[in-house]
Amino acid sequence: MPLKILLLEDDQELGETLKALLEAEGYRVDWAKRGNEVLDLTFNNRYDLYVFDIGVPDMDGLELLEALRDADDETPAVFISARTDIASILKGFETGAYDYLKKPFFPEELLIRIRAKFSSRDDDAIAIGDFQYRPKERVLYRNDEPISLGEVQTSLLHLLINNMGRVVDKADLMDVLHHPSDAALRVAINKLKQTTGLPIRNIRGVGYTLEAR
Repeated sequence: MPLKILLLEDDQELGETLKALLEAEGYRVDWAKRGNEVLDLTFNNRYDLYVFDIGVPDMDGLELLEALRDADDETPAVFISARTDIASILKGFETGAYDYLKKPFFPEELLIRIRAKFSSRDDDAIAIGDFQYRPKERVLYRNDEPISLGEVQTSLLHLLINNMGRVVDKADLMDVLHHPSDAALRVAINKLKQTTGLPIRNIRGVGYTLEAR
């Protein structure tokens, strides 16, 4: 799954350039030009990364990220800004950003910073909202923190994630249960949903699917 990025930039030319560059890299990008647009977008969508300019209309990038952090949104964030004073840079990191790019910068530099952040994870990692699943480890992470799952839940999750967006037949899912039955599968799937909050849907009479976000 490609990273889903929310870009906040009120400069038309720079916004167009960054959006085109990120999409050419394979990322999915929503572009907002005002602070209030970000609030609407984050209410209805989950993102893997925020790229926020600080000096934008309505609410600046610092205020926005503070508000999102107060709402327990821990999505990684990069600030881009023409402010180059140490106080502004320090404020950016204190607010919860992991990186800060000072304008002017080469747009390709943003790609380098993003790759550096996400390549530290398993190259085969699968992103689902604010989750990352590393198939080689068979471990699910949320905001870089591992989620403890039992053997059965891990096996179910592995099947569902590797077939994300497709229906996995009940028989295949029941193969990982110690005592397979329809009831046991329902209990195990419900426990997995409660533990993770992942959008797993029952396709009656057929199986289950993990919906792509």
